[in-house]
Amino acid sequence: MLRDEIVRHALHAAETGSLPERAGVDEKYKWNTADIFESLGAWEQEFARVQNMVEEYGKFRGEISKSAEKLAECIKFDEDISIAVEKLHLYVMLNKDSDLRDNLFQGMNDRIRNLYTVAGSKASFILPEINSTPDTIVEEAMASHGLGEYGHFFDDIRRKKAHTLTEKEEMIMALSSGVTGGAYEIFSIFSDADIKFPSVEGENGETIEMSHGRFYAALYSKDGDYRERAYKAFYKPFIDYANTFSVIFNNNLKGKIFNSRARNFGSSLEAALHSNNIPVAVYDNLIGTVSDNLAPMHRWAEIKRRMLKRDKIHPYDSYVTIFDNTEVKKYTWEEARALVNDSLQLMGTEYLESLNRAFDSRWIDVYETAGKRSGAYSSGCTYGTHPYVLMNFTGLLNDVFTLAHEMGHNMHSWFTGQSQPYVYADYSIFLAEVASTFNESLLLEHLIKASTTREEKLMLMEKYLNSVTATFYRQTMFAEFEKIAYSRVEAGEALTATELRALFKELYSKYWGPAMNVDDEEEYTWARIPHFYYNFYVYQYATGMAASEALVGLVKKEGQPAVDRYLGFLKAGKSKYSIDILKDAGVDMTQPQAVKAVIDKMTSILDEMEGLL
Repeated sequence: MLRDEIVRHALHAAETGSLPERAGVDEKYKWNTADIFESLGAWEQEFARVQNMVEEYGKFRGEISKSAEKLAECIKFDEDISIAVEKLHLYVMLNKDSDLRDNLFQGMNDRIRNLYTVAGSKASFILPEINSTPDTIVEEAMASHGLGEYGHFFDDIRRKKAHTLTEKEEMIMALSSGVTGGAYEIFSIFSDADIKFPSVEGENGETIEMSHGRFYAALYSKDGDYRERAYKAFYKPFIDYANTFSVIFNNNLKGKIFNSRARNFGSSLEAALHSNNIPVAVYDNLIGTVSDNLAPMHRWAEIKRRMLKRDKIHPYDSYVTIFDNTEVKKYTWEEARALVNDSLQLMGTEYLESLNRAFDSRWIDVYETAGKRSGAYSSGCTYGTHPYVLMNFTGLLNDVFTLAHEMGHNMHSWFTGQSQPYVYADYSIFLAEVASTFNESLLLEHLIKASTTREEKLMLMEKYLNSVTATFYRQTMFAEFEKIAYSRVEAGEALTATELRALFKELYSKYWGPAMNVDDEEEYTWARIPHFYYNFYVYQYATGMAASEALVGLVKKEGQPAVDRYLGFLKAGKSKYSIDILKDAGVDMTQPQAVKAVIDKMTSILDEMEGLL
């Protein structure tokens, strides 16, 4: 039973009435931004200090290639500014995302963006000068001036030398970032704060104003007519403003293409993967291997069609349970926390103590409230403070898995930040989704092991299959969509809303197969996906799931030695290249078989499920 009326209001906001205001939610369910800055005044004081500091970059110009002492001093100075700016940004981001209607934090966000641009332009001489610094000076700085841990840092700079521009060009690139990177900001505000969703009739005849959170909750409703109503209502603004969204989408692509061409890359994909030293072949191998192994996905779609007794299934049927007698269970926040904690017991004391610190110390913002950013995220590494997690918890089993997922990110950021110096205190997006899906896999296995009935076991198998659909196949489909979209714009082709709709429909049909009817609304999905603004991000959901399945297998097979290697992975940050960090943990992502690991497991689950049906 729920413990108080505040929690009850928040938990059922996805089903009834208007969303609660943030002020009505108990403080323990909201993140504590005072861990970053105690007050707005403290933030303003630090902002002013950093503004003054950035004016001092000039004292290093022309000097760092002459002196090991000056090289080390400049790097440490630049780090101090970077650390401070990132903390300033984190504080603003969390408060802005708490209520996107608050103009105060919108304005502060603009100031931070400007500070990033100014600092970046004034620091633009550093990389070109490091590239022209004799190796003897670099070696002296590492040996005698506090840069002993910076070997990989300097090696990576040398690797990127061909794409590092002159000082003047780097300054222009830094100044342009506020323009070329603005599309996502426009998309986010428009999608999350400005557009209005229609109201629909709920399952019990009540009136429900649609929202991002309520849409995702509706997809799990057993009432097919309600799923369809919610689906059509949610997509209506994206259809109404399709031309606007296509312009925003295209401007994002053009910004990334500008950056890649200015830095002498062959394509935007090559530019996006280069920063983490990921070969384009890894991306192409994922798409090619999955495209050659769509049979399990089509098989799952056919099982859903048959069990739902439809001639064709629809996109809004993608995640609803196929078992009529399966109760849609709701979980309290406290129950969700306990399940995640229990599923991770094999990870040992060090991991669990850090996990529970996050729960107990208000690192997590739990419930959906009016104006709050939709979805879920972990804030990543911000040196000198702990990471935060945004949730929009509605109590569904899917939310429990989202919690496990985001806490995987959170622990990755925490261990990295605690273990690495600033220069390596982050991890690549190629590694980001490994820790998150690792937690999801362990949660699923924990729940299956604890299941006591055939029905419960089938439901959890279905959960896994839906997870593979969403995290592996769907994200690979998105990756293929991105690659084609960028290549067409790079080739000078038009990419209007009409072309975007046709492309998305073609790929959606390919991945789901003949059992799926692609409704007109689904053709507009490209307009609502924020990850398309993250620059070839989504493929790593699929590669991350593949790597995590392999790591889970190693932990279960080997026990503590594999746990220790996994903790080493969480602590490694950017101290090595991503592929090498995974190799140290026991997984070689250069091998095609890693992609097939998920496909093979899905086939096994399908075999077992059909044996029980």
